[in-house]
Amino acid sequence: MVSTHGYVAAQPPLGAADTGGQVVYVLELAKKLAQLGFDVDIWTRRFERQPEIDIVNARVRVVRVPCGGPAFIGKEYLHRELMEWCEHALRLIRRQKLTYQFINSHYWDAGVAGQRLAEALSIPHVHTPHSLGLWKKVQMEKDYPERAESFEKEFNFTERIQHETILYRTCDLVVATTPPQLDMIIGDYNTPPDRVHMIPPGYDDNRFYPVSDASRQMIRQRLGYTRPTILALGRLATNKGYDLLIDAFAVAAKRLPDVVLHLAVGGESQDRQEKRILADLKRRVRSHGLRRRVTFGSFIADEDLADHYRAADLFVLSSRYEPFGMTAIEAMACGTPTVVTIHGGLFRALSFGRHALYGDPFDPEDLGIMMVKPFRHPKLWSRLSRMGAHKARSLFTWTGIAQQLISLVEGRPTLKALDDTEWEEPWNDGD
Repeated sequence: MVSTHGYVAAQPPLGAADTGGQVVYVLELAKKLAQLGFDVDIWTRRFERQPEIDIVNARVRVVRVPCGGPAFIGKEYLHRELMEWCEHALRLIRRQKLTYQFINSHYWDAGVAGQRLAEALSIPHVHTPHSLGLWKKVQMEKDYPERAESFEKEFNFTERIQHETILYRTCDLVVATTPPQLDMIIGDYNTPPDRVHMIPPGYDDNRFYPVSDASRQMIRQRLGYTRPTILALGRLATNKGYDLLIDAFAVAAKRLPDVVLHLAVGGESQDRQEKRILADLKRRVRSHGLRRRVTFGSFIADEDLADHYRAADLFVLSSRYEPFGMTAIEAMACGTPTVVTIHGGLFRALSFGRHALYGDPFDPEDLGIMMVKPFRHPKLWSRLSRMGAHKARSLFTWTGIAQQLISLVEGRPTLKALDDTEWEEPWNDGD
């Protein structure tokens, strides 16, 4: 597997720069492939004095190869250094006489590197985009036309889309994670349909599951959840929409005087941009007069994550743009009622009022009202808790995802990609 950007590790610092859901995806998929009998190497970039090898388990390791110097490089411009990375990686592969059955790359930067490695090694290359440059560009220019000129410098859209187009047409298989991705890769990137398949992301059902109310109350007491709590978590990035979430909570707070909002955002260390974003969020909280109603915490440790989902009364994914939204699936799997946004890939998989609620991240009033509903209506809260967990179990487990990936590589028949109707109302929905 190839995943070049961010801090890829056996115990990754989730919430650090460019280190979030994709890293979790890669690690969990690798572990499941190992359980199916494969030895998995996760190839990534080495920087900041990281060790060359990081052992995940007996059959999975992270292999780091340097390029572009010792400093961190953001994912938007990392690809310019990846030819050097490929040269070092190929030299190491040949020196150690490593052999691989196939390469699975993740995100477009790793796709560029993965394609070169696959061609040099004469093995299949399966690419998983995670997000699409064209989709993000169109959405951001639509929502922020006055800032369109700055987006090119910040996100490098032109170069990214060019590389994506070439990549999708040259790799052996492309794995979309949502129906919108599937449609765009085929229709807008003009990729041959027979080379594009959809496999949704997954979660670890051995970790994320509902507990009894008595257990939940014990968890709440242990973690300090003393009041009804709305939880949001993730990296400190503008696309996560925490500013809009605070505005939406200001709407909800007027109707829910006992409810608090907890933002578990960012990592243990923050760069200049992350510190600026956090400072702006705290100023926004003060401007709404919500200092006693909104708390900030660092990114939650992985071993505590499931219990924080369970302890919360509502989870909100407020992202302006989100390829999928793994945190929302994890929260649903734990039985926590969830609100997602209409600008993410996940909402098309969910029935409104049955599996989750969803709102417009550019309309604080709309998002705020959605946050109010589960607290005002206990039957709705119970329904979202029960059916959300069932939905997660029915479609999004890592074992099934790993099996589908291997079937694709080996050319065996696979289940057809779910269309929108099946995503919205799957068979045997348990209701």
